[in-house]
Amino acid sequence: MSPSVAPAPHARLQPGKVWLVGAGPGDPDLLTLKAARLIAQADAIVYDHLVGDGIITLARPGARLIYAGKEASRHTLPQAQINTMLTKLARENLAVVRLKGGDPFIFGRGGEELEVLVAAGIPFEVVPGITAAAGCAAYAGFPLTHREHAQMLTFVTGHLKNGSVGIDWAALARPCQTVVFYMGIAAAEEISARLIAHGLPAATPVAVVRHGTLKTQETLFSNLADFPARLRAAKIGPPALIVTGSVVRLHETLRWFP
Repeated sequence: MSPSVAPAPHARLQPGKVWLVGAGPGDPDLLTLKAARLIAQADAIVYDHLVGDGIITLARPGARLIYAGKEASRHTLPQAQINTMLTKLARENLAVVRLKGGDPFIFGRGGEELEVLVAAGIPFEVVPGITAAAGCAAYAGFPLTHREHAQMLTFVTGHLKNGSVGIDWAALARPCQTVVFYMGIAAAEEISARLIAHGLPAATPVAVVRHGTLKTQETLFSNLADFPARLRAAKIGPPALIVTGSVVRLHETLRWFP
């Protein structure tokens, strides 16, 4: 492999700069080459809850590792404090990797953090990652789109607040599409009830994938009416994705991951 593709881990990155890096859905083998290189070279890494242990071990000895994870109802660091920390580390003339699970621009607050860096005059670069929806669906054995099943694909945040104001439930209940709810486990009952109330058949296939792409992956296949109760019975909690649509049925023939 040429040095231009994967420079040696000890190569020096530009000091005083922040790299916003997507860590992918969990399996370290799904990191991009660039993400792996930057993790191995960074002076400081600020990482989230969904970044797997196998990924953090790629950091060089002596790198400053700062956990800034957010779990349901428990935030290690408030977002404003994370923003301030990124600016502070860069101003200490460190090469900083801001490491986020999945892709940093898909429900990862990456845009918010970059706005702060821009205001502070801090240079940055963005390294996309495989988003959780793509990784979890592939490892659960179904595609997110298919000409005979889904001509549209919608990603929705599952953090439903204030009576779900702002969520276009009628649009999400339209046929011939796949809808992926990120961070939606706590709102499973509401998701089910709202979609059915807006016309999506109760028998619509649903998949719930927890710890997608990892050896600990759990996958529940159900339908729109029954999946909240089955989630409770199986005691599947976050982090997990909820996927609705007829593409989910394809796992019966396309499933490959144990």
